[in-house]
Amino acid sequence: MNILALESSCDETAAAVVKDGRGVLSNCIASQADEHRLYGGVVPEIASRRHTEAISAITRQALEDAHVTLRDIDAIAVTHAPGLIGALLVGVNFAKGLASAANLPLVPVHHLRSHIAANYAAHPDLKPPFLCLVVSGGHSHIVRVEDYTTFKVIGRTRDDAAGECFDKAARAMGMPYPGGVHLDKAAQKGDPSAFVLPRPHVEGSPYDFSFSGLKTAVINLLHKAEQRGETVDTYDLSASFQHTVCEILTNRFLAAAQMTGDTTLVLAGGVSANSGLRAKTEAMCRENGFRLFVPPLSLCGDNAAMVGAQGYYEYLAGNVAGADLNACATLSIE
Repeated sequence: MNILALESSCDETAAAVVKDGRGVLSNCIASQADEHRLYGGVVPEIASRRHTEAISAITRQALEDAHVTLRDIDAIAVTHAPGLIGALLVGVNFAKGLASAANLPLVPVHHLRSHIAANYAAHPDLKPPFLCLVVSGGHSHIVRVEDYTTFKVIGRTRDDAAGECFDKAARAMGMPYPGGVHLDKAAQKGDPSAFVLPRPHVEGSPYDFSFSGLKTAVINLLHKAEQRGETVDTYDLSASFQHTVCEILTNRFLAAAQMTGDTTLVLAGGVSANSGLRAKTEAMCRENGFRLFVPPLSLCGDNAAMVGAQGYYEYLAGNVAGADLNACATLSIE
């Protein structure tokens, strides 16, 4: 079964053709990063306009790269939530029009479910149930994947997401957008023990995250140093910050795994590309005898192959939509 998938939840316009939820026949992305870098972050109105300009061409490219036509497609999957509402609407409306014109089923797909499904495209032997740490710019969740379309949230962030925290800390240190990538590179040259940073926790919720206080601590540290005329070693602060975030994430992840009894663990989301998080999670799994699955770097960020992978299982479960499908800025993964 061939699924044409579309993704436009933030600042990547993407289209892909995925076969039977596992085989990626094409995966095309039109990135807006260079334009948004001028403003230090994603500007929603600009993102929506660029999606409108790019989505038709990127869809055509995905079909051409897969050496198929619309006649070879069995369903169209599209990210409908969560994300920037204007950006989502571009993809949803384009998918609705295309599905109607081609008389194809329309499959709505949740963005976080897609990030988890990126691992299906990369690892043919991965099957539920398993425990997944989903970490991205807007989300930090520990999710038990009980079946391909059945999810249970074990823990979540109460304020900032880990990816947002990375980007804002990086911006405070003068790094360009997207900051998380630059902070990761700087961290590899620094001393992770140079700064002692807070490790916030949520009282009574051992699997939830809180990163706002940590982000504020870094910003305050930099401001105080500036006021005193002191220079902060960016490499050391990056390494200390990354070490702290990754320790918080992996400690909660381990605690959740011990609670659920799961021995198959999965990383997903844009921050799963972070070298420190990958290394720390791998070490944790080795020490505890867990089996770990991590997506390749090409499938960590927003892409349409992951939408097609999840869309296949949503279609099999009967989760199809009509012309009344709408986009949602926020929606639980459950």
